Amino acid sequence: MTTWQPSDLQRERLAYRQSRARRSTLIAAASSVVLIGLLAFGIGSTPGWPRVRETFFNLDRGWEALPVVAEGIWLNIRVMIVCAVLIVILGLTLAILRTLQGPIFFPLRFLAAAYTDVFRGLPLLLVIFLLGFGVPALQLKGMPNQAVVLGGAALVLTYSSYVAEVFRAGIESIHPSQRAAARSLGLSYPQTMRFVVLPQAVRRVLPPLLNDFVSLQKDSGLIAVLGVVDAIRAAQLETAEDFNFTPYVVAGLLFVAMTIPLTRLTDWVARRQGWYGGGGGLV
Repeated sequence: MTTWQPSDLQRERLAYRQSRARRSTLIAAASSVVLIGLLAFGIGSTPGWPRVRETFFNLDRGWEALPVVAEGIWLNIRVMIVCAVLIVILGLTLAILRTLQGPIFFPLRFLAAAYTDVFRGLPLLLVIFLLGFGVPALQLKGMPNQAVVLGGAALVLTYSSYVAEVFRAGIESIHPSQRAAARSLGLSYPQTMRFVVLPQAVRRVLPPLLNDFVSLQKDSGLIAVLGVVDAIRAAQLETAEDFNFTPYVVAGLLFVAMTIPLTRLTDWVARRQGWYGGGGGLV
């Protein structure tokens, strides 16, 4: 049982730090309240606010549209999960192909580089249109023609090109001496990648990788342009009944609620790895 007791000087330091923390919290809360109040007053005093409130922020209309929009957001979540798994597999494969050494692998490196160049250069909406309307027109046997599948394929093609570059940056950040050490211990090239390079590379690129998936959550709503009844399309159908745009606001709030947990997880992982320095706090 320890008998250690903090000295008077240590107690004074702790009391001073606690008082500074309480002061900072009060200042942050007061400044936030003042800023929100000013924004609310500024927006609420505009001449068109009553009309905007009725058209965009009608609580009764929003509550009525919530079940339909929530059913659509469930489709967005499923599309995002399936696409994320496929994007990781395809992106990691492309990154490994681009980091292969030796002239014999030049065709694979060239194809992987061409893939990432093309799909990073094409706008995502254009890829969705090309696959969603172009593939069914080919009338290929055995090819799925469902709009949700083709929209998801467009997301995978585009995002895998970005994720491949993230993985490649992580792989190339590993010092060559570690590969040489692994090979000197008798590990083959696949074993070196699996047990030495990739674990470190993935850990280094985890924050930007999660950031890409945050963006994927939002962009999953673009498949609505193909007629898929996701959250945005459901909100559009609800709005068409009475030209009240509150369902769009409901869809936006659901997307934000879906994105915030992954965003905070990304910040937490980045902070643990020192990307944000020694700062703390929620934001």
